[in-house]
Amino acid sequence: MKLRRFTNRDRRKLDSDDDRVRECVRLLLSMESGLNRRWDEETFRDGQRNGKLKSIVISATKEIEAIDLFCGAGGLSYGLRRTGIKVVAGFDLDPACEYPFRENNEAKFIRADIANVKGADLDALYSPTSIRLLAGCAPCQPFSTYRQGAPNPTDKRWNLLSEFGRLVRESSPDIITMENVPLLEKQDIFCRFVDTLESLGYKTSFRVVNCADYGVPQFRRRLVMLASRFADISLISPTHKSHLTVRKAIEGLPSLEAGQVDASDPLHQAASLSPTNLKRIRSSRPGGTWRDWDSQLVADCHKKETGQTYPSVYARMSWDEPSPTMTTQFYGFGNGRFGHPNQDRAISLREGAILQSFPKRYRFVPIDQPIHRKIIGRLIGNAVPVKLGEAIGRSIREHIANGAENR
Repeated sequence: MKLRRFTNRDRRKLDSDDDRVRECVRLLLSMESGLNRRWDEETFRDGQRNGKLKSIVISATKEIEAIDLFCGAGGLSYGLRRTGIKVVAGFDLDPACEYPFRENNEAKFIRADIANVKGADLDALYSPTSIRLLAGCAPCQPFSTYRQGAPNPTDKRWNLLSEFGRLVRESSPDIITMENVPLLEKQDIFCRFVDTLESLGYKTSFRVVNCADYGVPQFRRRLVMLASRFADISLISPTHKSHLTVRKAIEGLPSLEAGQVDASDPLHQAASLSPTNLKRIRSSRPGGTWRDWDSQLVADCHKKETGQTYPSVYARMSWDEPSPTMTTQFYGFGNGRFGHPNQDRAISLREGAILQSFPKRYRFVPIDQPIHRKIIGRLIGNAVPVKLGEAIGRSIREHIANGAENR
């Protein structure tokens, strides 16, 4: 039988007097997965009774609801919402997360230690008929390459992944996702977490990705895991062969001097620079290092043999590449390659948020509240990039649209 693409014209051929079916088909057509799906002639003529289409229509009518553990400022939730997934709640112990999460995601924020949360608490938040998604991006500092010193298994944050596994056992969500630093993949605690999920009947997949491949204007390698109790699931293929650049992301923002705050956007503020650091940044070129400076500007620590391996501090970003990885201290010129490409300052808080793919008007603090650079820097640097959240959301939507729930 000849195959052809499912189009809007074909939609009109569906012989259905069921408004619910017609609306679901319209929703499917709005999804990229629906636009790319191919159907045979029988499906077009008898869409309402065809089992394959029926299973997808039934799945599309059930809303996917997400709970975001360790939600932070809401980057993952915002990305999921952009793909049509309803976020019902976010949990975090940090009170600074409440305003940005709640204000931008229209979801309930629950300040709590995950160790004290029970599966029944999660069950009460989901709708009875929804497809239930549980997301858990535990704090990554214990496993990060930016951590100084040897790993410390006594750090309480090591146990958060185990607590996540406990909540999976107690609440039995339909789909699970987590994001973390690549080094976690090599840790026994992650292997035990995956083993736990598989012992409970979940199909799992995980891999390390470069966020720039999914539309984030930043080189940022992250471990992404997906699990489903329905069927095999995996992250969608990269969406951007050509990476978004620093220029594309932030060039249009108002110019600032070091220590200046933009009048229209208080988050667009740059940290002050000492006279010495002002000389240093003026001697820096985009993509260069402190090795380009005159010797009198080089810090004493970098003149030592042990300091020679840190060339990317006190450096400017390059306009025509993605930015380096945003850390929690990206607002400081001396903390990495965080100098603006052509303005004599470090990037602003707003620029850091945009490089994490937050929209330009994402709100992190109430209008009448002071901005504490260290706190906002932490929220932005620790966030799941919004565009990566979108890729995760699209992966889940396509998984369900492919009829996974009915297998």
